[in-house]
Amino acid sequence: MIVGKAGKGGKKKPSVWAGVPRWAQVCTVFGAVLMFVSGAALVGVEALFARYEGAVGKADLFGDQAAGASERTSDIKGPLNILLVGIDPRKEEQPPLADSIMVLHVPEGLDRAFLFSMPRDLYVDIPAFDKAGYPGGRGKLNAAMAHGSRVQGENPSVAQGFELLGKTVQSVTGIPRFDAGAIINFGGFVKIVDAMGGVTMDIEREVRSRHRQPDGTHRELRAGGGGYVGEQAVYPKGEQLLEGWQALDYVRQRYEENGVPDGDYGRQRHQQQFVKAMATQAISADVVSNPLKLDRVLRAAGESLVFNGRGHSVVDFGLALKDLRPASIQMIKLPGGEVKDGGTYLGERFKSAVWDFFQALRDEQLDAFLLEHPDFQNKI
Repeated sequence: MIVGKAGKGGKKKPSVWAGVPRWAQVCTVFGAVLMFVSGAALVGVEALFARYEGAVGKADLFGDQAAGASERTSDIKGPLNILLVGIDPRKEEQPPLADSIMVLHVPEGLDRAFLFSMPRDLYVDIPAFDKAGYPGGRGKLNAAMAHGSRVQGENPSVAQGFELLGKTVQSVTGIPRFDAGAIINFGGFVKIVDAMGGVTMDIEREVRSRHRQPDGTHRELRAGGGGYVGEQAVYPKGEQLLEGWQALDYVRQRYEENGVPDGDYGRQRHQQQFVKAMATQAISADVVSNPLKLDRVLRAAGESLVFNGRGHSVVDFGLALKDLRPASIQMIKLPGGEVKDGGTYLGERFKSAVWDFFQALRDEQLDAFLLEHPDFQNKI
């Protein structure tokens, strides 16, 4: 086995679109990171506002623009709920699937936040959706985006799919309305990290890649199935500088044989550790005081994002959240388990305490809830 040095990508860089998997959950999290970048980094750098705002994709993610959504009439006030969705880029004719679904809840003060994931395999009731001719039914949460995206005689609409996904998440959580929404893709994540010159993070234990070789190329599938063959990229314990492809590869690992003994919980923790490291670097002097690097980071983020602020721009939200810092975001893990029917796996379900969590969120009582349920806090 050859150790792939973190931060030394090798001679041949793989295409960011090659072999894109459905596990790219960390893409969504950068929607939250984007909020600190656009707020803390843009304050005092007004010359970049127009360039950044012009780069961000815009779409009717909530289905209310055609119905006459009102223009902005007041400053953004909390509490806020923002839906962040990561997608695996697919062929235009294929319905999109939500590979990661996360909610950023910002209390009234707008200086701290709670971030939690909705399992993509959560077994839920998906509401009827006339726009796509979907009658409603039971299924995995990520399928809501595919069901909602169907357009008669045309390629699927990602924005329309987001609308049904949002309605489904609202139904599950009881959140009455999302104040903003964003979609980010795999290629965007890699570009953002590379625009920052890589991200330095402290890796808690050695992890060996299941999918990549030390130079970033994909490992070959074993003939006849049963895994991969070839040298593995290795991420040693300690402080490491990760390029975009390395970061995405590291946070996807979830098997004990690759150095992650706690499976999906470990993968989630690694994602959250990296997000905080990325957010911290994004608002560091190295980025903020370097106009060229800052512009590259903001443009990469903007070009990778589709955003809807229901009458407010992404810059409006960035300024409203200017006091939000990586250390003030509490990462939440929602416990659950499998749903089976006669031994057949149907998806995931939440444990009963999660419904109390959602009630506390709606009542603005999350601090009290977390004091009673410390196991919901992802300590990183």
